[in-house]
Amino acid sequence: MSFNIEKLFDQYGYEVLFLGLLLEFIALPFPGETTMLYAGYLSYAGILNGWKAFAWAFAGTTIGMTITYFIGLKAGMPFVEKYGKWVLLSPSKLEKTKKWYQKYGNLLVFIGYFIPGVRHVTGYFAGIIGSSFRTFAAYAYGGALFWCALFVGMGHVFGPQWEGVLHAIEHHSWKLAIAAAVVAGVVWGVRRAVLSSRKKRQAVGSE
Repeated sequence: MSFNIEKLFDQYGYEVLFLGLLLEFIALPFPGETTMLYAGYLSYAGILNGWKAFAWAFAGTTIGMTITYFIGLKAGMPFVEKYGKWVLLSPSKLEKTKKWYQKYGNLLVFIGYFIPGVRHVTGYFAGIIGSSFRTFAAYAYGGALFWCALFVGMGHVFGPQWEGVLHAIEHHSWKLAIAAAVVAGVVWGVRRAVLSSRKKRQAVGSE
């Protein structure tokens, strides 16, 4: 695996991060975490610029997520309405799913990057149920920022031990998901507090 990634970086440089991560979210089985860790290691070795590697990874991730959202938004619901009964997704179940997503879906979009298989479907799903793009983007891009910074950063910090870090992550991915959920919860709490404070000031000003 690492040999293939080395070869890709030798041939294409930063573009590997952009195209690989973009295509991973659409359909291609691409090792996103492995690639970002290795890019971080290359920045440690002075071969790549760490900030540029992060920027390319973040751009590929956010554009890929955005594409999946709009695919789900434009093509997903008509497909579900036509073929949903064949996959046991009746209108009532879809409505229940929408209500569940309104409560927990945004958090799932944020932490889904750290759960194998989940990050590949959250964009599609958010589009299918018609989630607000502004809200989706806030959580999707925030999660992407955290995900990319974490993996490129760890590759840079641990340097030659990046493969050992990868193996450890593969065995403890659930802990990363919990950590991401805690971060998302803090962000959500701060955001609610700010909005609540703003509403109170507006109410006082209108009196």
